[in-house]
This record gives sequence, structure tokens and C-alpha cells, in this order.
Amino acid sequence: MTNEETLGVKTLLGDPKKAIIKLSVPMIFAMLIQTLYNVIDAFWVAGLGSNALAAVGFTFPFFILAMGLANGVGIGGSSAISRRIGAKDKPGADNIAIHSIILIIIITIAYTVPLFLLARPLFELMGAGKTIELTLAYSQVIFIGSFFLFFSNIANAILRGEGDAKRAMYAMALGGILNIILDPIFIYTLDMGIAGAAWATILSLAISSMVLCYWLLFKKNTYVDFQFKYFQFNKAILKEIFSVGLPAAVQQMSMSFSMILLNLLIVSVSNTDGVAVYTTGWRIVMIAVLPLLGIATAIVSVSGAAYGEKAYDKVNIIHLYAIKIGLIIEIILGILTFIFAPQIVAIFTQSEGTIHIADDLVVFTRIMVLFYPGASLGMLSASLLQGIKRGFIALISTILRALIFTTLFAYLFALVIGMDLVGVWYGIIIANLSGGIISFLWARNIIKKLLRKLTLSIDKEIINQAKKQK
Repeated sequence: MTNEETLGVKTLLGDPKKAIIKLSVPMIFAMLIQTLYNVIDAFWVAGLGSNALAAVGFTFPFFILAMGLANGVGIGGSSAISRRIGAKDKPGADNIAIHSIILIIIITIAYTVPLFLLARPLFELMGAGKTIELTLAYSQVIFIGSFFLFFSNIANAILRGEGDAKRAMYAMALGGILNIILDPIFIYTLDMGIAGAAWATILSLAISSMVLCYWLLFKKNTYVDFQFKYFQFNKAILKEIFSVGLPAAVQQMSMSFSMILLNLLIVSVSNTDGVAVYTTGWRIVMIAVLPLLGIATAIVSVSGAAYGEKAYDKVNIIHLYAIKIGLIIEIILGILTFIFAPQIVAIFTQSEGTIHIADDLVVFTRIMVLFYPGASLGMLSASLLQGIKRGFIALISTILRALIFTTLFAYLFALVIGMDLVGVWYGIIIANLSGGIISFLWARNIIKKLLRKLTLSIDKEIINQAKKQK
């Protein structure tokens, strides 16, 4: 193993504040490339009209579902690997990585087959209506190529788990840049329309997956090793991965189900243009919370290693420092987004088919800046809970925030109070803020218990040493 490969592990076991920054920055950069692709993708798809944007919107919850499943196993594996690194257990880390790869192959099959076969009735049930053919043209390509989405996510998670954020960044950036290049070629030059956007995404993920596969399985210069010929399923390892990964996957899926319910609510108080506003506007929101996503991925690995070391004082530092940085960044981004909302929206409403949603999109963008600070409380607290093997608690807090509160408050403001589409936006904000506060307080309570445990352990050691001296 080379010095470069051990740097990630040294980072995980070093100063927690430096580790968060060192792991966050590459991931933020990679996610920035991915987000830039999303913006450019929305720009090219917008040229096909609002129906095309709505088609992507109807597919988006299932794309989020796939990401949720992949990220769930990825977070479970990454968290477990980092805890084994903290406990100085390399064979355990190797075994967890192999289990993660095999699990994701099984999950890919279970996801792809039913969704591809049942696509039409599903989207008809969701109210796709006049956009059904466009929705099918886009979604079925995404479903077919979902293996590459799953594999690239799990491979990146393994690299992050061992502290190798740079190579994870390279792979993600490669996929994003390829997507940016291929989008206009497939959509317009090859005249594939909305299906071209889907094929560009899948081909980019396939190439990125090939690079990751080479690093992990063939070049073999990562911290973890893959010895498949000696592999046997281990129930204890599966339980460890699923104890964090399953709740994390359900967290993501709850967000997907929330989006489906919100789409139905939006259609009931507006029309498919409302879905286009929500889908397009949510891309802007995701750009704003992108730094939080980068910090969150770092928290899982860094807190996992600290927990594996039983350095609970580090866990406390990680949580408070991450929340502080997240709040500062999101408040600044919220102010800038509010000021430049018309200019930002103009990027997404260039075509004749989308210009009519511009005013509603500006309203959405300005209202949703109130979402950003609350997101830092909830998202970063949930990531820390995943790192310290409290995945079920992270799940409960996320379901409260993203599914129950969001649906409840959106319905209350939109239909009961009668605020219609704007009421949906305020419902999302109130749900996110209240859920974020609950997540933060829950995490603080668990950390206090860990610190108390650490104090008792130190006191016990001091007493034992005193007895030996006597």
C-alpha cells in the first residue's frame, strides 16, 4: 500500500475539524460538477417545452428512489468501513466492502425489473396525463441503465469510507462532465429528444463506473482489498451494514414518496406546470444545499472513525463544527439567491415553452431560501447519527421532517388555509425547520450520553491506576 493510499486513513484518524474540511472540499467540488450538469440538463430539456420538464419531474421521484437505495447501502458500508478503520480492523473493512458490492447487485435487479415493466400504470396513477409518452421515453431508459447508477454510488461510498475523497471526486466529476458534453449531442444533434437526455445520463454513469471498477477491482491500490474467492455472507456484517444502510435508504425513499405526494398535491391545486415549477425550482434548491451534501458525506466517515476509536469528544466537535459551518454557508447562499432570483430563473426559462412559468419560479426560489438554514440542522445531524451507528434514529427524524411534516404542512397551507401553490412551498419550509430542530436536539442528547460514558471510562481507568500504585 502506498503513502497516498494511507493519507485518507490518516485524515480520518487525525484532527476532526481538518478532516471535515479535507473530505468535504473534494466532494463539494464533485457535487458542483454534478449540479452544473443538472442545471445544463434542465436548460437543454427546457428547450423541449414544459411538458418535457414535467416528464422529468414525474420520473424524478423514482430517480431519487434509486439514489436512496444506492446511497443507503453506500452509507451503511461507508460508515461500517470507517468504524473498522477507527478500530484498526482492516480485514473487517475488506469484508464489509465486498458485502456492499454484492448487495448492490441484488438490489439493482429488484429495482429495475418491476419499475420497467410497470412504468405506464405507475405514471398514469401519478397523473402524468398528456405527458405520459414523454415520461415513458425518459424513465424507461433510466430504469434500464440503473445498474451504473447503483454501482457508481456504492463504489464512491467505499472510497469515501476509507477517506479517499479525491478519487471519489474524480469519478463523480468525470460523470458530470461527460453528461454536460453528451446532453446537447443526444437531445438535439442526434434528435433523440427527451430520451436523449436519459441516454446521456446512463452512458456517463457507465464510463464513470468503469473507472471506479478499475480502481477497486483491478488496480487494487485502495485501502480495502477485494478477495471474492474467499467470500461468504456473514450475518453480523449484513446486520452492521443494514443497521445504518437500511434506515438511510428508507430516509431517501421517504423523500421520494414525499415528492410523489407533493406532485399529486401540486396537480390538485395547479396543473402540470406546477410540477414543472417544483421540479425546476428544486434543482435551484439542491444547488444551494450542495455544500451541506459535501459536508454530510464527510461527517459519516469522520464521525464513524471517531466512534470506532471511542473518541466521543471528537464526535461532539464534529457535530458542532459541521453545524456552524453549514449554517454560515446556507445563510449567505440564501441572501444571494433571494437577490439574484430573477437572473437564476432566467437560466431555466429560455424557451417559449417554459417562459410562462418564470414568474412562479421566481416566487418559489425566493420563498425557498428559508429552507436552507433548517436543512443544515436536519441533514448534518442525520449524517452524524449514521456515522455513529444510530441509523434508526436518523431514519425517524428524517421521516418526520421529509414525509410526515412535509405532507401535513403542505396540505394544511395549500388546501385547508387556501394558499394553493404558494402554500405548498411554505409547508415544505415549516416542515423542514421543525424537523431539523428535532434532529439537532436528538443528536445532542445522544452525544451527551456518549460523553458521559467517556467520562465514566476515564474515571474508572484513573481509579484502577491508583489502585495499582498502592
